[in-house]
Amino acid sequence: MAATDSELVNLHIDGRIATVELNRPKRKNALIGPMADDLGNIIDGLNDNPSIAVVVIQGAGGAFCSGLDLKEFGADPQPDWVSHFPGKWRRVHERLFDCPHIVICALERYAINGGAALALAGDFLVVGDGAFLQVGEIQQGMPAPMNVAWLRLRHSEAIAARLALAGSRVYGPDLVAHGIANESVEDDRVLEAAHELASKFALHEPMGVRRIKTSLRRAGPADDATSWFQRVLDSDPMSGRRMTPVAATDS
Repeated sequence: MAATDSELVNLHIDGRIATVELNRPKRKNALIGPMADDLGNIIDGLNDNPSIAVVVIQGAGGAFCSGLDLKEFGADPQPDWVSHFPGKWRRVHERLFDCPHIVICALERYAINGGAALALAGDFLVVGDGAFLQVGEIQQGMPAPMNVAWLRLRHSEAIAARLALAGSRVYGPDLVAHGIANESVEDDRVLEAAHELASKFALHEPMGVRRIKTSLRRAGPADDATSWFQRVLDSDPMSGRRMTPVAATDS
């Protein structure tokens, strides 16, 4: 087993399976700029690794991701990375868009706002029965470009609207019913179930996975990460105006 641990994101490689773990458990794995940098770099490296077939994304400490770390974003003085965060976070999603491996997200407890976008980026989502996903930006009067991008890439407008316009918590069984999650399991079995699924997919030849994922992307509504995410950003009627994150439940 190979392991590469940073302060903020851990990477463990076992055969054809790479496990990427968000590692800020004391802050509910809330997102900050350096964490986005580490995550983007790790995914970039995995994309270039021809021996990997499956990537599992999970959170440390029994939770997936609570969204932006609003304490850090609101610090005085503000960290230098705050003004650059949108580009850093978009890079993470562009790398996931281009990922040639099967991506499984293991949703424990919650995936909120930015965390929800990360969960939606997976090809497969395993969630706890009592865990929830929440695209809650509408409650703050904020745009939700990464969430909208993944929802419209993978799901119908009706499903996207149910999440993005309601802004409410959607729990494991309902995520399965909507076709967003593939499996809802007992809360203490999320990681186990996600890695069981990864072990099955790891039997596939990595080149076969790469070829099929490339074909699926090219046959879909978007085959280029940069233009797809830019299209979603440009669709916002207030695009270009700076908006400051405000407090949200569990963020």
